[in-house]
Amino acid sequence: MSRTTATFIGFTAILLWASLALATSSTGAVPPFLLTALTFAIGGGVGLIATLARGVGLGVFRQPWPVWLHGVGGLFGYHFFYFSALKLAPPAEAGLIAYLWPLLIVLLSAFLPGERLRPAHVVGALMGLAGTVVLLGAKAGGFGFAAEYVPGYLAAALCAVIWAVYSVASRRFANVPTDVVAGFCLATAVLSAICHALFEPSIWPVGNEWIAVVALGIGPVGIAFYTWDIGMKRGDIRLLGVASYAAPVLSTLLLVAAGFAAPSWSLGAACALIVGGAAVATLLARR
Repeated sequence: MSRTTATFIGFTAILLWASLALATSSTGAVPPFLLTALTFAIGGGVGLIATLARGVGLGVFRQPWPVWLHGVGGLFGYHFFYFSALKLAPPAEAGLIAYLWPLLIVLLSAFLPGERLRPAHVVGALMGLAGTVVLLGAKAGGFGFAAEYVPGYLAAALCAVIWAVYSVASRRFANVPTDVVAGFCLATAVLSAICHALFEPSIWPVGNEWIAVVALGIGPVGIAFYTWDIGMKRGDIRLLGVASYAAPVLSTLLLVAAGFAAPSWSLGAACALIVGGAAVATLLARR
């Protein structure tokens, strides 16, 4: 598979993650860890079926423990600390800190063999971060970081670091088949179910909410993790990191199109900054 093809496959993960907010809004009052358990079970099941249908045996899941620590630690660790951050700090501030992971991916990619970090990549990532600040800040009416929410801020920072390390370190496990991601998803579902039993009330989906849960499990929580794995292992990590800032903007555009949100100046400014950042990272870095 060529580097360009793998990069475009990685882009599909970003597009799928853009639908997270819209699909999640249709799942009703299902608590976060239960929703994570259900969707990762579906996503893992889809991957397992695809693996068996392609004639790949279950032996593919016999991987060394560092592979499982990397995969399960990345998927479950990110979601555990993200949900913890949302409980311990205001959503806007927690979301902004958590969304440092695209910038961290760009910076950490410099440590990979064969990769060269150019100033244009950093500038593009910072422009994307600025667009996210504008978008989230306008939604929340501004940011108000306070000392009482430090545990939540730390949890958000941890989830950003975990996802960035998981993404970049995937290149170190390039010889591990993407089929193994199905096992990561199923293990994450089990751990999330345990967290649900310990920390949350049981509020199950009803009626059409199940359709949204299945859609989440197949797309943003299923296919997206497989295509992201391909993009990280074989594509342009720096460009994918910069492009990841498009997810919150595309998510807001989908909410506007569906009538769940109204268009605003902040949305236009965020679009301009993120598209401009992607252009800087793509065109100037090549020059």
